Amino acid sequence: MFSNIGIPGLILVLVIALIIFGPSKLPEVGRAFGKTLTEFKSATKSLVSSSDQEPELDLKKKHDQSAQ
Repeated sequence: MFSNIGIPGLILVLVIALIIFGPSKLPEVGRAFGKTLTEFKSATKSLVSSSDQEPELDLKKKHDQSAQ
């Protein structure tokens, strides 16, 4: 994801963030971004795991219906 930015680009982004938010707000912004990213990852994992389980449930229902 960040492979195309490089070190100079990353430093530039951090300096701009420091100028915009200031040194006191920057840790809060970082924590909020980290929490948001963690929530997004967990939601994505749960979505993927539930979509993986749906075909298994469909097969189980079809098997139960054919057995009756």
